[in-house]
Amino acid sequence: MLRNLFLSLLFVLLAGTSGWLFFYTTTPQNTYYEPVIENEHSYSIQNFDLPYEVYFAGEIIPIELFMTRESLERELIVNTYWHSSTLLNIKRANRWFPVIEPILAQYGVPDDFKYLSMIESNLTNAQSPAGAVGFWQFLKGTAKDYDLEISKDVDMRYHVEFSTAAACRYLLKSYESFGSWSLVAASFNAGNRRINNFRSDQKADSYFDLLMAEETERYLFRMVALKMIIESPEQYGFFLESSSLYPPLHFKLVEIRDDVDSWSDYAHEHNISYKLLKYFNPWLRSNKLKVRRGQIYTIKIPLPPFDLTHNELKKRYLQQ
Repeated sequence: MLRNLFLSLLFVLLAGTSGWLFFYTTTPQNTYYEPVIENEHSYSIQNFDLPYEVYFAGEIIPIELFMTRESLERELIVNTYWHSSTLLNIKRANRWFPVIEPILAQYGVPDDFKYLSMIESNLTNAQSPAGAVGFWQFLKGTAKDYDLEISKDVDMRYHVEFSTAAACRYLLKSYESFGSWSLVAASFNAGNRRINNFRSDQKADSYFDLLMAEETERYLFRMVALKMIIESPEQYGFFLESSSLYPPLHFKLVEIRDDVDSWSDYAHEHNISYKLLKYFNPWLRSNKLKVRRGQIYTIKIPLPPFDLTHNELKKRYLQQ
């Protein structure tokens, strides 16, 4: 009996020891491993020197002023290293700037104001918590003041061409008041009345001398920074093949003179999806359209390759 007890104790001791030995020999040691760097210059955080002269809408930015210089540097650094947002803006600009630029030119608004739509909405039909909508972020009241139709069925703030034209009319009216494109940009953010109050209270007429709300003070510099990045992306670390940019959309225009009872049925009749129809015409806000006598709406119907649906794609797979 004592012999059996001794053997049992010996077994437990050996088992515990082997477990301890196993734990000891397999526990990672505090060993330092030298990291392997294939290319030490593949990524770096760096500062960027500003050009000797910087312009916005033909007006020189006074970077000799230390606050102006530091404000521009801030936005240049923020937007350079805000990789996802800026990268998407570069890709989207290839699709939407060719739409916006001719309208600005038609109205005589400086081309640099295309960057205003970029900082307002990232070139998307965004909607803010305050109810501002579209590429140019119009509130409902302002939109109606500039002849953008808003109803249950349509909201022209989502119409890129119409809202851009309305933005041009707003900008030109502001320029009549201020005679300065930098103040016009500020007024788009803060409103004409507030900018006039700033000028009156502070007895200053320059954007760069006015103390305003932080968002308004940053506004112009964000536009200029994105202009610098978009025009020279490689200089700021963005390397994109042209094939990776979003291509301009191809479509045909169809006039709508009568009521449409179902856009879903209409899309089916044109061999596209309802989703595609709404992407090309985001200003259509319901599944129907009431057309008043004498009124004409024009919608976009996607053309190849943008008309392809998943159902059509599956049919092609089956035929192979």
